[in-house]
Amino acid sequence: MGVYTRVMDSPCYCDLLRTAARKTTAIYDRHLAEVELTLAQYKLLKKIDRAGKLSISELAALCDLDRSTIGRNVQVLERHDLVEETNCGDGRRCMLRLTDTGRQRFAAAVPLWQAAQAEIEATLNPDQITAITALSGVR
Repeated sequence: MGVYTRVMDSPCYCDLLRTAARKTTAIYDRHLAEVELTLAQYKLLKKIDRAGKLSISELAALCDLDRSTIGRNVQVLERHDLVEETNCGDGRRCMLRLTDTGRQRFAAAVPLWQAAQAEIEATLNPDQITAITALSGVR
């Protein structure tokens, strides 16, 4: 029994997109390093800031990630005094909100994120941005 192997005429799009995503994340991380944030941390702070208060489960749903992953990431933000959990009234801690330090750090990060965004936009033409948006499923 022989095995048929076919030489692909085109590169693996998944590999190309994953490489592009890693390099794009590195651009954002480079800009955000000035305020000691990663892109992932910035995105969490942004979602919490917009909501005002939300639970870890709500944040996980907004990020389309599992609760345990978000919980680990929130612990890092808590250690850096960027996020705190508030009491539900029955002794349980259940709602996340930005601390004063978190609000200040997030505000300082916004123009850095915008600079990273501009760097990416300068690299891509409008059709490429449209294609990336279409692939992501974001409208």
